[in-house]
Amino acid sequence: MRLGPIFRVLAALVYGLIGYYLGIAIANTTDLTTDTALIIWPATIAGALLGYILAPWIAIAPARAARNSLRTVPMSDLLSGTIGFCIGLIIAALLSFPLSRLPAPFGPILPIVAVIIFGYLGTTILVLRKDDFFALLGISMDEKKADDVDVQKDVDVQKDVDVQKTVAPVSLLLDTSVIIDGRVADIAETGFLLGSLLVPLFVLNELQYIADSADTLRRNRGRRGLEVLDRLQQDPHVILEFTDQDPQEAQQVDDKLVVLARSTGGAIVTNDYNLNRVAQLQGVKVLNINELANSVKAVLLPGEELPIKIIQEGKEIGQGVGYLDDGTMVVVENGRQYVNQEILVQVTKVLQTNAGRLIFAVPENT
Repeated sequence: MRLGPIFRVLAALVYGLIGYYLGIAIANTTDLTTDTALIIWPATIAGALLGYILAPWIAIAPARAARNSLRTVPMSDLLSGTIGFCIGLIIAALLSFPLSRLPAPFGPILPIVAVIIFGYLGTTILVLRKDDFFALLGISMDEKKADDVDVQKDVDVQKDVDVQKTVAPVSLLLDTSVIIDGRVADIAETGFLLGSLLVPLFVLNELQYIADSADTLRRNRGRRGLEVLDRLQQDPHVILEFTDQDPQEAQQVDDKLVVLARSTGGAIVTNDYNLNRVAQLQGVKVLNINELANSVKAVLLPGEELPIKIIQEGKEIGQGVGYLDDGTMVVVENGRQYVNQEILVQVTKVLQTNAGRLIFAVPENT
């Protein structure tokens, strides 16, 4: 129910009435003659307009604040407070007559003071001793507590459902690049990819187009992607599904994947940097194989030793370059003389770059 118009009308009536009596006071008469009407009626209309304009501050805002406060007050406190206030008013009414018989200035003032004091005391006492009050009336509060327990159980059950929804596996959409890369098959076999792997038909069509390319390199890459899909399909521990959903509002394969992931609530598995950024900007969860590979690389600290085979010369004079099993480049100072040899080196510095981790080392025997 919208109380704004009602409070505006009430404020206009009250202030209009105030304006009316103010006009009477100015005219010094209650007779509506031609002369007095020019004072009383403008004052009444001005008061009504003022009340209508000021209603949001003098009536609507306090009413909304009181309503919002009452929403947070327990029903038992509200009921006991109302009963206590009424009892306080009854006591004040009984005392008002004898108090009004007192000589001035006590007679006119003390009845009002009694209303305020006993109304406050009645409300406060009954709210603080509500359990004893309801017990005295034979009303058990156990039912209320049982209702609170039931409500709490419902809240706990809902929390459990929300947690299950949060950790529930989602569909993982594979893009063309990650299928051709092939590492997704190894990761899926380990069981780290929870949920089903979903391959849209437009990705499969692009993969087939690459496999039919006249360029030898592209043809081999496409065929390797088809072999990876066959490997995933044959794995009993991997759920691989194909979908014919094809968003018509997008033209490019990457755009179709993003739209499909947003509509299904799935995540995109890729190693394409541009697709990764575009999907994240649109609020789509992305699993990047390259980021995963960088995260699981061996952590080496300066001063540690490791064997490395120097396979080529470095860019700087005297440098040799080798690679760890995970593909991390190791630059060995004064290692050029050990090309095609496996030596023991000591790590001097580890750098994390956009391209991955880079390790600097020196031969142990230097």
